[in-house]
Amino acid sequence: MTSELVTPRHLSRRAVIYIRQSSPQQVLTHQESLHLQYALRQRAGALGWSDSDIDIIDRDLGLSGASADHRVGFKDLIARVTLGEVGLVLSYNVTRLARNCSDWYPLLDLCGYRGCLIADRDGIYDPGSPNGRLLLGLKGTISEVELHTLRGRLTAGLLSKAQRGELALLLPTGLTRDASGTVTKDPDLEVQSRIALVFATFLECGSITKLVRVFQARGLSLHGEPFRMR
Repeated sequence: MTSELVTPRHLSRRAVIYIRQSSPQQVLTHQESLHLQYALRQRAGALGWSDSDIDIIDRDLGLSGASADHRVGFKDLIARVTLGEVGLVLSYNVTRLARNCSDWYPLLDLCGYRGCLIADRDGIYDPGSPNGRLLLGLKGTISEVELHTLRGRLTAGLLSKAQRGELALLLPTGLTRDASGTVTKDPDLEVQSRIALVFATFLECGSITKLVRVFQARGLSLHGEPFRMR
């Protein structure tokens, strides 16, 4: 499967496949999605790139696409496009590249300026052309709306549980839940006394640093037993 958009100029540069899944849990459980993303190497080959000219960036596995700040792989992709090394950016869908327009549109501008094509499972686009820009812009906007929709549903679910009194959060050390779900003090008297000592020592010392020094001098631990999570 070739495309009239692919020219010898594009083929003289690298094809880069960007792979990402949003959470570590997805990496473990959504193996089929991961397989489909890695299979894009065959798609790049069908478009004219030799296997030796195809690179895979998968350093962002398990990371959300809501922001590019923490995604090393995405930053690497941007750097390589900036240097003019990339002729094609290929991703299974645009949500893998970015989930917000503040990251998406700068990528489109950069690819358009450097003459780099963008492709996904639906087609191949030239971000430097009006039609390609329009289609990619719509895809990016839809991706951002999907993210806000997912967040809204999650927040609504949490609020609904909280209103019913069924929202169970991780309790701090020293608190536990009984069989009925009621939050109570840890029944272990040693845990209770150690926590009481922490607060009393803090009021006496006036700082966390001094508190830690006092505990170290007495050979008392601030983690592990009796400070165990329940």
